[in-house]
Amino acid sequence: MAKKILVAIIAVVVIAGGYLWFTYNRLVAANEAIDNQWAQVGTQYQRRFDLIPNLVESVKGVMAQEQKVFGDLADARTRYSGATSVNDKAQAATQVETAFGRLLVVMENYPQLKSAENVQTLMTQLEGTENRISVERKRYNDVVKDYNVMIKRIPASLIAASMGFSEREYFAPEAGTEQAPRVDLAP
Repeated sequence: MAKKILVAIIAVVVIAGGYLWFTYNRLVAANEAIDNQWAQVGTQYQRRFDLIPNLVESVKGVMAQEQKVFGDLADARTRYSGATSVNDKAQAATQVETAFGRLLVVMENYPQLKSAENVQTLMTQLEGTENRISVERKRYNDVVKDYNVMIKRIPASLIAASMGFSEREYFAPEAGTEQAPRVDLAP
């Protein structure tokens, strides 16, 4: 009889120890999954931070390029309409034709200005990055939810509390982020 009780006690200790071991390892894995997922969010943030300066510089480049081509054309048209003598009108008309010719050459050789393509590409990449950030944030919140549920369920909650596992915070946007940021491209 004493042997049966001893075997039963050993079986209970082995089962409890196995459960403790299994639960602890699950908690460690879940905790690491949260850290890993947050690293993925951080990676996408870094991608965003790397893209934004390139986008701003490309937009500035497009604005300068278009301003030059269209500015020359507008100036020549203004000179033509303000010209009073035949010579002034002829010079202004030549300037209009020259500016218009440059515009046509640019449009023929570059149906879309290269810098505009860069802007479009960077905007697409930035948009994709914003989508990736959104997905990674959701995944982060999903693994936090799974972990938080795990450490709150009995009997795992007893093991979690005794082993120092505590609830993790969800990603939540900061106050004011619901408002679109102002973009200022002034030099």
